[in-house]
Amino acid sequence: MKIFIKNMVCNRCISAVEKIFSEAEIATNSVMLGEVETKADVSEEKMTAIEKSLLDTGFERIKDSAHQLVDKIKNIIIIKISELDIDENFLLSEFLSSKIHKDYSSLSKTFSQNENVTLEQFFILHKIEKVKELLLYNEFTLTEIAGKLGYKSVQHLSSQFRNITGFTPTEFKKLKDHQRKTLDSF
Repeated sequence: MKIFIKNMVCNRCISAVEKIFSEAEIATNSVMLGEVETKADVSEEKMTAIEKSLLDTGFERIKDSAHQLVDKIKNIIIIKISELDIDENFLLSEFLSSKIHKDYSSLSKTFSQNENVTLEQFFILHKIEKVKELLLYNEFTLTEIAGKLGYKSVQHLSSQFRNITGFTPTEFKKLKDHQRKTLDSF
């Protein structure tokens, strides 16, 4: 049985969900971002308990196919950005279409109908959050960050960063409150 779960965005989320299923004594075949496959069907009683535990931990079971697709898209985008290996010629439309095997226009329409942002806006917002994170770690120069996240230039990154945050990357680093957002807040 496959169970789809909203707000799973990292390896710690996978561990938390594994723990919830283990404590409920439900054997799983796999737990991945946004999805749990159980070894057997889960009774309504146990599913209700699982759903409560998921909600208590900041997750939510996704029941309809449109929301499952949106969550899958989000997870694919989050993983791609976290890899820090986006080519400057990267096309989100081609990438998502090849990963999900659906036409980009239908993916985009479903996403926009279920979220308050377009796919492109979601992608940009997450790239900017990754830029904030990398700036705070101070491991990479702005030029390196631009290269890792597919920006054609530091100026392009800086311009987009300022449009989203209201600050240049340098101004952001100097702030005491770095105004970071959680990945599930988009």
